[in-house]
Amino acid sequence: MTDNLPSARRLGSLTARLVSASPIRTLALLALCAAYIQGPITKILDFYGALAEMTHFGLHPAPFFAVSVIVFELVASAMVVSGILRWAGALALSGFTLLATFIALRFWEMAPGMERMMATNAFFEHVGLAGAFILVAAFDLEKGAGA
Repeated sequence: MTDNLPSARRLGSLTARLVSASPIRTLALLALCAAYIQGPITKILDFYGALAEMTHFGLHPAPFFAVSVIVFELVASAMVVSGILRWAGALALSGFTLLATFIALRFWEMAPGMERMMATNAFFEHVGLAGAFILVAAFDLEKGAGA
């Protein structure tokens, strides 16, 4: 049993070095922000679709909200990925995600069935995403980057 302990420590140390390597960390932050980068690009390429989405969710005036969401998501994602006020960008995306989730995924108002089940799953996936952004902010503030 004690023979495995040193190798487990080496494996843990190797894993820690690999996961904390700058390219891996940057890729992970890009992955975390992927929906907030892809979404605005899609909205820019199909602005009428973005307006329809805002109208569907009762956000008026739709052009104001569409442009605001596009700018917000791109700027906050850039903050998270670049490290410039990462904690602030992460907290902003966390709050935005929770707000958007409660607007768009009200599964509790749906009739039982597949659509409700899919909305429920998406709701809790988004809650988890918001939690991940809070962890990014906490880690950033812990290391002193938020000072």
